[in-house]
Amino acid sequence: MTSGRSNTTQAARVIVVLADVMAAIIGLWILMYLLGANRANELVEFIQTVARWLAGWSHDLFTFDETWARVVAGYGLAAVVYLVVGHLVAGRLLRRH
Repeated sequence: MTSGRSNTTQAARVIVVLADVMAAIIGLWILMYLLGANRANELVEFIQTVARWLAGWSHDLFTFDETWARVVAGYGLAAVVYLVVGHLVAGRLLRRH
């Protein structure tokens, strides 16, 4: 394997891992929200803060009457976008080399 191919493979792996971690954090927040996690807990607060930052562009994008539906749709959209875009970019990098 050439050095360029190796670097591309490593970059693709990093992109996939980052996309997966971002989606996992958002998914964890959705789960914590739905299960009524204690928002005074430091871990819950941290996960919520990071998820809100990651999903800032899609948070409250939908205006369902039920709050849980807004959380699932708004944050869920962000998680799916990160997964799809991250995996597509990584796949294209791998196909190019």
